[in-house]
Amino acid sequence: MSKFTKNLLTVFIIFLIVAGIFYPKIKTLFKPKDQKDKKELEGKTKGGGKTSVIVMLVNSTRLDDLVNTNGTILPNEEVEIRSEISGRIVTLNIKEGDFVRKGTTLLHINDEDLQARLRKLGFNKKLAEDNEARQKKLLEKEAISQREYDIAVNSVNTVSADIEDLSAQIQKMTLKAPFDGTIGFRFVSLGSYISPTTKIATLTNTNPAKIEFAIPAKYSSIVRVGSKIDFSVENSEQKFIGTVYAIDPKIDPDTRTLQIRAVAPNPTRKLIPGSFARVELILRSKGSAIMIPTEAIIPEQKGNKVFLVKNGKATPVKVQLGIRGEKNVEVLTGLSTGDTLITTGIMQVKPDGEVDIREVIK
Repeated sequence: MSKFTKNLLTVFIIFLIVAGIFYPKIKTLFKPKDQKDKKELEGKTKGGGKTSVIVMLVNSTRLDDLVNTNGTILPNEEVEIRSEISGRIVTLNIKEGDFVRKGTTLLHINDEDLQARLRKLGFNKKLAEDNEARQKKLLEKEAISQREYDIAVNSVNTVSADIEDLSAQIQKMTLKAPFDGTIGFRFVSLGSYISPTTKIATLTNTNPAKIEFAIPAKYSSIVRVGSKIDFSVENSEQKFIGTVYAIDPKIDPDTRTLQIRAVAPNPTRKLIPGSFARVELILRSKGSAIMIPTEAIIPEQKGNKVFLVKNGKATPVKVQLGIRGEKNVEVLTGLSTGDTLITTGIMQVKPDGEVDIREVIK
């Protein structure tokens, strides 16, 4: 045997030994891919291409024709407290943030000079009345003329009128609360000299609260006094109910909107004047209707359709739509109460394709 043949035989034997050692690893390297592809194929075949979906049971609900808009909370009554008379404050009964009843004395202005004048007029009136009484007796005896007696009567009436005028001025020196309300910030102090231009404080009544908002002019023929509104305010999820009590008689030519005011009970004073309000105006009630999420609708060239689950399969159904809301839409025809509607996963389903219901929402 030649040397070349021996070397060739040696290399071949080494190759067989190496192949025997690494063959199991090489086998496991290639075999899993084939097995994986086979399992995926088997999985598709066994699963029948089911699509995972979320469904809802169709129910009828109350439907109202709504207009969504924004508004502002207003006080029921609000006034700036000012004096009709100039003078120095000698009594101040205003505490910021206090709730006061109608008729409560808020402040009193120095009226000593007016009181002195009133007493003087009182003496003059007594003198004039005594003079009138004497003149009357003389008239009865025909000792004086009728004209002289009339002058005495006029003197009494003149003094009485002066007393009434001065009493009215004295009443203006005392400021009282015109209605129940809460005192705002105070801008004067005890001893301050004020005039009719001086702002003393504010008085605000917030129960009930008013809500001012505007709607498009096209709804002006529908809204009525007595219409109901649902509204909420910032930083609160609580829903409040109000009633329209006033409608502006004209449409704003700049914005083409109609201004409306509603009133709502506010015993806990949660509705603070100036707050932003999200308003839903109920124009009319349409009774019960079927409402479904807008994402369940598939637009088509000739209308709209949805997918229902029947016998485990996705079944397309033509629907006719009505009123649209922010998240839901009314279905006029095509659906019935109790139908199982696909709401999520509709882009993956195929007509008559099998589906796997992952969740049922209400």
